[in-house]
Amino acid sequence: MARRKDKERRMTLGSHLRELKNRLAWSAIFIVAGTVVGWFLFDPVFNILQQPLKDVANERGIDASVNFTTVVSAFDLRIQLSIFLGVILTAPIWLWNLWAFVAPGLKTKERRYAYGFMFSSLPLFLAGTYLAWSNLPGFVVALIGFTPEGSTNVINAADYVLFAIRVLLIFGLAFVMPVVLVLMNFAGLVTGKSILKGWRVAILVIAIIAALATPVAEPMTMLVMMIPLTMLYFSAVGVAMLNDKRRARKQAKLVGADDDDLELE
Repeated sequence: MARRKDKERRMTLGSHLRELKNRLAWSAIFIVAGTVVGWFLFDPVFNILQQPLKDVANERGIDASVNFTTVVSAFDLRIQLSIFLGVILTAPIWLWNLWAFVAPGLKTKERRYAYGFMFSSLPLFLAGTYLAWSNLPGFVVALIGFTPEGSTNVINAADYVLFAIRVLLIFGLAFVMPVVLVLMNFAGLVTGKSILKGWRVAILVIAIIAALATPVAEPMTMLVMMIPLTMLYFSAVGVAMLNDKRRARKQAKLVGADDDDLELE
């Protein structure tokens, strides 16, 4: 183990660049392979993404459909969605390569923080995307509701798919943000009090996200969306403050030990 650490410390800039090149090359190969798999998954994924639109259109008797406006638009969308699926499917591989390249330069404490971030952010991201998916019909209801009676809402397929993916990613990242705040606190970049001072801005951002998720005038649905995000934010504040107290006690002990050493001298 010690021999391995010494070897990592002795690596030259050229060696680091070669290692980075190799890891990027392997990641790219797996992403291409994942894109090929995504190509064959396009049809079921596309059907799943447009299902909320079909359900809303049938329930409300609205003539709305997803269409391809040009000859090559179907092919372009298939390529884009296949690449997106390839990146998602191979995320464990290219993230591991990124971690394997960065980890040797991290200290033991920094590695613990990174592990904590990875293991806590994934379930939160999935929870955010699930919440967004369950409320995606609300988006569709609100937006299709502006269609005048007797007219047809012809929806561009690429715009609709990208819209759905964007909603899922925004909510997934919104759920991960409290973990980022805690990580910044553990790294010494922000304090719990400074995070708490911005609670008004945080509540405003949470309200905007919840309003986007519930564009229909339903205050209770918006409140239900705000509650988990608000709880996550104040949980991050609580964890950060506890860490600040722990850090302050540790520093006080170190200062007391230094004073004792000076008295002995």
